[in-house]
Amino acid sequence: MGSSQHDNIFAALGVGLGVGVGSALLLLVVSLRVMKHKFKLRKARKMKGKFFRQNHGLLLQQLVSQKADIAERMIITLEELEKATNNFDETHEIGFGGHGTVYKGILGPNVVAVKKSKIIIQKEIDDFINEVAILSQINHRNVVRLLGCCLETEVPLLVYEFISNGSLSHHLHTKGPSKLSWDDRLRIALEVARALAYLHSAASIPIFHRDIKSSNVLLDDSLTAKVSDFGASRYISLNRTEVTASIQGTMGYVDPTYYYTGKLTDKSDVFSFGVLLIELLTRKKPSIFTCNDGSLVAQFHSLLIEGNLVRIIDPQVTEEEDGRVQEVAELAARCTRLKRQERPTMRQVEMELESLQAHNAEVWKCNQHHIVGQCATTGAGFFTDETSRHFSMEEEILLSARYPR
Repeated sequence: MGSSQHDNIFAALGVGLGVGVGSALLLLVVSLRVMKHKFKLRKARKMKGKFFRQNHGLLLQQLVSQKADIAERMIITLEELEKATNNFDETHEIGFGGHGTVYKGILGPNVVAVKKSKIIIQKEIDDFINEVAILSQINHRNVVRLLGCCLETEVPLLVYEFISNGSLSHHLHTKGPSKLSWDDRLRIALEVARALAYLHSAASIPIFHRDIKSSNVLLDDSLTAKVSDFGASRYISLNRTEVTASIQGTMGYVDPTYYYTGKLTDKSDVFSFGVLLIELLTRKKPSIFTCNDGSLVAQFHSLLIEGNLVRIIDPQVTEEEDGRVQEVAELAARCTRLKRQERPTMRQVEMELESLQAHNAEVWKCNQHHIVGQCATTGAGFFTDETSRHFSMEEEILLSARYPR
C-alpha cells in the first residue's frame, strides 16, 4: 500500500471524524438549547404554580373570613390574558400611573380592562387581593364589575368590564366647555351617592371605599357613573361604626379627622363625596389650591357663607342654573363639615339628591304644560340663613389650613 493511499485513508478518517465531532457538537448545542428552553418553561410553570398557590391562599383567607365564595369561573390564566392583550403590548395601554398600567383586551365575547401592577411589594399584593375579595361580592349598576383575576403572577392581575368613556376627572378637567351639562353632573352625583349608600348600608358587610375622587368614577357610553378602584377599601364589622386604619386616599379628598386621628368611619367617604360635589360645581381640582389662604373646600365654605358662590361656581353651571345649584352647594358644605356628627349619611345624601331630581322633573313637566304658578319654586340666590352659621375657632383654623401635599 503506497503512501498516497495511506494519506487518502487518513484524510477520509479525518473528514469522517470532523463530521462526526461537528455533528455531535451541533447535537449537543441543540440539545442544550432544548434543555434550556424546557428548563425555562418548567421554571415558569413552577413560578406560576407558586404565585397561584400564594395568591389563591391569600384570596381564600379573605373570602373565608367573610364567609363568601368566589367561583372558579373568575380565575383566568396568564396565557388567556397575554392572548387578550397581545402579550401586554403598549398599543393596548389605556391608562397608567404610579401603581401600574391598565390594558384593553378582548377576552371571549367581552371587551375588558386588565389592571397590571408594576410595583412588587407585599402591600400591593394585599391591595389587589383586597379588591378581588370586595368586588366579588358587589353587584350594583354604579360599581365597576369585576370579571375575574389572574393569580399566576407575583402581583395578581384584575380583569374588569371595559368602561369606554374615561373618568369623570377627564371630562371635568378639559380645556374649554365641558361636555357634561349641569343635569349630567347632578345625575352622576346621584349615581355615585347610590353606590356609596349601597356599600355602607346595603352590602352584606359594610364597606368603606376610602378613595372617592373624580378619577375613580368612570363613565360609560351613556355617561352612567361606575365607582372603581377598591384597593384601599375596608370591610367593617356589622357591630362597629369605625376602625383605626393607616391613612390612605388622595390629598384634597381625605377627611381631615381621619387624616389626623386615623379613625375611619362612613363619614370619611361622605367628606370625600362632598369634595366631589364641589368639584362638579366648580370644575376645580381639590389638589390645587385656588387661593392664598386655604384649600378648595375652605374657599368654597368661605364664599358660601359670604353669599358669593358665583365667584367659584363653573360659569357653565351658572348659565344652566335651574334653582338646584344652591341646594347642591349647601349639601356639599354639609358633607364637608369638619365635625363628623354634622355630616349626613350617604343614604341621606342619596335621598336628598333624588328629591332634587324629582323636583326638576316636576318643574319640567309643569313648564311643558305651561301651568303657571302651580309648580314649586326654589330660590336661585347663592346664600341662605342655613349657610351663614359661624364656624368654631377650631373649624376656622382647619378650614383655612392647607392640606399636606
